[in-house]
Amino acid sequence: MEKNKKILIVEDDSNIAELLTLHLTDEGYEITHAPDGNLGVALLEKGGWDALILDLMLPGIDGLEICRRARNMTRYTPIIMISARSSEVHRVLGLELGADDYLAKPFSMLELVARVKALFRRQEAMGRNLQMDAGTLSFKGLVIDPISREVLLNQQSIELTPREFDLLYFFARNPGKVFSRLSLLNQVWGYQHEGYEHTVNTHINRLRIKIEANPAEPERILTVWGMGYKFMLSSDENQG
Repeated sequence: MEKNKKILIVEDDSNIAELLTLHLTDEGYEITHAPDGNLGVALLEKGGWDALILDLMLPGIDGLEICRRARNMTRYTPIIMISARSSEVHRVLGLELGADDYLAKPFSMLELVARVKALFRRQEAMGRNLQMDAGTLSFKGLVIDPISREVLLNQQSIELTPREFDLLYFFARNPGKVFSRLSLLNQVWGYQHEGYEHTVNTHINRLRIKIEANPAEPERILTVWGMGYKFMLSSDENQG
């Protein structure tokens, strides 16, 4: 059972917030509840949260804007977005802004608790992997440091979102291998996002804009038609 994890719940429905608090407290988490978006942002900006459970429709600042602000912060906070809006467009918007998971109301409290545990397990596993494989990766002017999560291109710092970094680092650790969009979702986003493969396209397009000399004719992240994508090494490149 997870202990001492601090979770911020931003939810205007008091009944849902009370049930979430009850179930998550029973699991050993420390819960703070904000009933509107303005207080939610204020608490978020104080920092120190291990996860954020975020309603999409809120009084004041809405959930999408809070998600956007969270992803502009230095520290990566896992986000589960919840909403009565179950249409695909809102789910995709949340995922593309950086939410780690999405549950449509009504949902099972046990399911949400399971999703929270899965987020923490994945985060801890990624931390262990970085410690075991902490070497800087270098590819012809592109340098990726998994500890500082810094990317340099021709000695210039490249600003990546946390998810863009995760995607690029995964590619760089597996040069030359072809991955389908669904495989990338499973490896980088997590199993729960099946059916939203076009989210991968969006992130790859953003990465290409940032690391390719000509995003329309990429040389690093290549499309393998009918199969997926691969990270390409030139013959004179070596993995550092």
